[in-house]
Amino acid sequence: MEQIECLIIGSGPAGYTAAIYAARADLKPVMYVGLQPGGQLTTTTEVDNFPGYPQGVDGNAMMEDLKNQAERFGTDVRWGMVSKADFASEPGGWHTLVIDETTTLQARTVIISTGATAKYLGLPSEEKFMGFGVSACAVCDGFFYKGQEVVIVGGGDTAAEEATYLSKLCPKVTMLVRKGELRASKAMQNRVLTTPNIEVRWYTETVELLGEKSVEGVKVRSLETGVEDVIPAAGFFVAIGHKPNTDIFKGQLTMDETGYLKTTPGTTTMNIPGVFAAGDVQDKVYRQAITAAGTGCMAALEAERYLSTLH
Repeated sequence: MEQIECLIIGSGPAGYTAAIYAARADLKPVMYVGLQPGGQLTTTTEVDNFPGYPQGVDGNAMMEDLKNQAERFGTDVRWGMVSKADFASEPGGWHTLVIDETTTLQARTVIISTGATAKYLGLPSEEKFMGFGVSACAVCDGFFYKGQEVVIVGGGDTAAEEATYLSKLCPKVTMLVRKGELRASKAMQNRVLTTPNIEVRWYTETVELLGEKSVEGVKVRSLETGVEDVIPAAGFFVAIGHKPNTDIFKGQLTMDETGYLKTTPGTTTMNIPGVFAAGDVQDKVYRQAITAAGTGCMAALEAERYLSTLH
């Protein structure tokens, strides 16, 4: 059975940064890229807020840069995904993992950077315009819609925060809420309801997105009357939550009620020795490429320190 000093699960900014640091520390990391090589950034066309790219960069191109950098230092990047994990509870124990339900291997340290998946409405037109008017991150993509009207879907804290953020960039933000109230905290509700260029449409659902090459309008339906109309918009932001990709770790690793991994505060260490979590899989607050990369660095440094205590 193959035995690995440092196994990295997932290939977003957190995973690749962890790989760069682990490889430079001669941990000979092995990475399995998972279902979405490159992570969530590969669903966006333009990344403008990652330091070091003054002209902005295509999301796929940026992840290719990170991959090449990780491989330059000797990271073994492999296709496949971890389908089962059996973590050893003793310090220094080997963690057993199954890849694609067929190959079993063991790892002394495991860095989990499986990320989170944005929840979407499931409309065919939503998929068609992904990266061309459809986004699940206002902080990442809001700038591209400066001076244009946008629509945001959701009624929780994230939707309220993103609507407020967009209201500073866009002349009009229309917020679609299926119920007659917001789920957001009272403070966030007040902020939304007192911002003059945010219009909340209660009891409203999205029917489809309209446009030729990018979003030009949003067809909506009133859940009270059944009447449909079209809201002109260049951007459509979905803020109905994220699901962390942690199902295979349930029952072994500490999670919050929504499935995010809970690390020891100020570190990336988990409740099992030799297991570390980095990126959006343990961060539901910031969810940015740069913060994910930062925790990837932390995880690799902590894995290196952990391994040094065993020798």
